[in-house]
Amino acid sequence: MSPRSASVNEELRRRSRERLLQATVELVGERGYEATTLGDIADRAGTARGLVSYYFPGKRQLLQSAVHRLMHLTLEEALERDPRTDDGRERLARAVDAVLGLARDQPLLMRTHMAGILQAEGFVQCPEQQRLAELLRDTVTRYGSADVDTDYPLLRALLMGAVVAVLLPGAPMPAARLRAELFQRYGLDWELGFPPDGGPPGPAFPPSG
Repeated sequence: MSPRSASVNEELRRRSRERLLQATVELVGERGYEATTLGDIADRAGTARGLVSYYFPGKRQLLQSAVHRLMHLTLEEALERDPRTDDGRERLARAVDAVLGLARDQPLLMRTHMAGILQAEGFVQCPEQQRLAELLRDTVTRYGSADVDTDYPLLRALLMGAVVAVLLPGAPMPAARLRAELFQRYGLDWELGFPPDGGPPGPAFPPSG
């Protein structure tokens, strides 16, 4: 039997890594961070336990990469959904809705992710995070930014803040209100993207008088 080519080995490694990332999202979303072990993740992924340590220095880094992958795939799907469009305002609206949708659909996972980012390790500079960043930067560019290097970090910060606000234990903000504020900030019509049922919320502060 002839040895596998370098390209075949690379593809096998990529698939193993993808399975570990997917297993992490599933298990942490089901059980929480503390109740999920690296052995559990390896078992769910169908890989050897040693491969986890080969690809990732620890569980926290693995989780961040897994969530960044999920965010990238979710955002990519939202941006490319039919009817596909290159309109920058529509794409920005879809991006906002995709991120808020993750906070709604994966609250335990996203709360755990945000808590990890706010700890000492901060952002993990992994391929998944870089792909997510490229997609958000492209969205800002298509929206018409004249200074992407400034506007992309601002958008990222606003989206992170919105996710934290939705998931804040004991005092969550309604996602529709946060959506309205972000849409107003960027001059987006409520009907763009994937608007929730019920229409836009009323003004946060009723006019005085």
